[in-house]
Amino acid sequence: MKVMNRGWLAMFLVAVSGVVVAEVPVMDLARHPTYKDAKISPDGDYVAVTGIVGEKTVLSLIRLADKSGVNVNPRNTNEDVGSFEWVAPDRVMYSVTVHSGTALNPAGTGELYTVKADGTGSALIFGVRAGNERQSTGTNIQVVTSERATGELISPLRDDPTHALIASYPWLGTGNSSDVNPTAYKIDLRDGKKVRMSSSPLRGAKFLADNKGVIRMYYGSTDDTIFIGKVFYRDSADGEWTQVAGGNAEAFAPIQFDRGNESVYAYCKNGNSICKWNSKTRKLDTLWTSADGAKGYLVPTFDGLDAFAIRTHAGRPATALLDKNAPEAAALISVMKQLPGVDVEIINATRDGKKAILLASGGDDPGVFYLYETETKKLTALLERRSWIKPGRMAQMEPIALKARDGLDLHGYLTLPPSKEQAKNLPTVVMVHGGPYGVFDVWGYDSDVQLFATRGYAVLQVNFRGSGGYDGEFIKAGYREWGNKMQDDVTDATRWAIDRGIADAGRICIYGSSYGGYAALRGVSKEPDLYRCAIGYVGIYDLNLWSRRSDLIGSASSEGYLDNVLGKDATDLAARSPVGYADRIKAKVMLVVGGADERVPKAQGESMRLALEKAGNPPEWIYERTEGHGFYDEKHVADLYEKMLAFLDKNIGSGNKAVEKK
Repeated sequence: MKVMNRGWLAMFLVAVSGVVVAEVPVMDLARHPTYKDAKISPDGDYVAVTGIVGEKTVLSLIRLADKSGVNVNPRNTNEDVGSFEWVAPDRVMYSVTVHSGTALNPAGTGELYTVKADGTGSALIFGVRAGNERQSTGTNIQVVTSERATGELISPLRDDPTHALIASYPWLGTGNSSDVNPTAYKIDLRDGKKVRMSSSPLRGAKFLADNKGVIRMYYGSTDDTIFIGKVFYRDSADGEWTQVAGGNAEAFAPIQFDRGNESVYAYCKNGNSICKWNSKTRKLDTLWTSADGAKGYLVPTFDGLDAFAIRTHAGRPATALLDKNAPEAAALISVMKQLPGVDVEIINATRDGKKAILLASGGDDPGVFYLYETETKKLTALLERRSWIKPGRMAQMEPIALKARDGLDLHGYLTLPPSKEQAKNLPTVVMVHGGPYGVFDVWGYDSDVQLFATRGYAVLQVNFRGSGGYDGEFIKAGYREWGNKMQDDVTDATRWAIDRGIADAGRICIYGSSYGGYAALRGVSKEPDLYRCAIGYVGIYDLNLWSRRSDLIGSASSEGYLDNVLGKDATDLAARSPVGYADRIKAKVMLVVGGADERVPKAQGESMRLALEKAGNPPEWIYERTEGHGFYDEKHVADLYEKMLAFLDKNIGSGNKAVEKK
């Protein structure tokens, strides 16, 4: 742990510049954000921030009165600080992720740490290494017991600053059901001592506490193909658990209790709506229903005891007010007037509601964190995520909507080059997101999108069936549809852009990472005349091989999930694997592989490369031995960006002689 240097502190207060530069340097797009997340302490004295110093994500604790602070570094050199929450006015709980070049899916260790706001009292209070590591000096903390489990914060205890509620999710058990079922504990934030509060017979169940810190619900499913299986409720800490949803009762997924602790906000109607479930009447009342299938997200009141609005994301982010008279609603409207044209998101606030942290961002703007003081309506810029990126010279992202060939409504985004006033016959990159389940494209800054668009390419993105952020029916529509209907949705979006004269039919390249890499190669094998080139970035090309060699193998829950959403019939998996169709691929191919990738081992790229070579279409091969599931080192990312741009220019840009002769 060390005191922040002047240069780091100097960036704490920033002003947004409107300077316009002709072209954004590739290295600027490859650079890590200076800041990731920011949250104010419950009493308003401190701001906790995650930021990148060198190549490491650290937790910075900054005192607002004098802008002084400290950095809290993970103990191991290959780790980053992950998520964090204020669990008391003077204490933060945080997790760590393994820093191994895994840019797309950083793996958490499952451990929980705490630290005081002044940087003292840093402690590992839960996790597998808890029994092997002594706590920092200057505390009275004893060595805690090692636990082979993942810890998650359920809730701080508002009236008890020394304790919080956590859930423990054991790793592979010994065969007894009790070894794998989640358990809720009250944990001492100073020494890690735990008191068992409840457990659930549902593997992976989530717990919900009311505003007084009493765990009154748990919910989950043993079947990953349904929206939510079962919900259990009790009136008090010593009450009997009863099932209130699932089976013959209408399904819902609890979110949070309301101020009176009598009703619960919940996702309902297969995730398409937000309802309120009354614990006395046991009835659901619908508060809001999605008009486009996209899920809404509750916006808590500043004190955290209730909710006043719902955020939606299909298209541009929008806010629907549940309580138009709430002071938070007035504050949000005031800020939106001061910051027109950007999305304003409330991150968190002090318990007295006098101060809040807001994030203002957009499709061309990485975002600025602001401090808002409700009594004076004063708005102060605190932290600029990427101060070197100027929205005025970036490309604009616009929402689109279309129908798939079977009538399913699809949503996505079109980003045009900054210099193009009209979208007419442009070289186009169809960019497919990873995941695929749980992940979805949103209106917001994306370095890859800006890389292509600021170099003259239209960028097309679509949330194909199975994408996260939508209702249960939309997500389930993508189960076991890798390479089939999910791929058809991407194809339909591509043809939509051609039919409207946006994309030049002879100059389209498909690109994606992880699942997106799979879709890129599946796209050029299934539709050999649609795309001129493809870039597969840490992609999956042999589904049978991946089902045997991946970091997901060995986890009962992960394997069960993959069986449900991907399938396990070897013949069917082979029929949906791009590696078996290399002889159908006419497009030029670039394969990008990380040698340290555990999620998608390098054998995937090597097998696809060999198949293409045998078919007489050798790919361009980009390999970095030390990188994992997505390149992390800024120099490696910049080099990859340059090579992708050259590849695009050669195949669908000005360097393509066949195109020039048109």
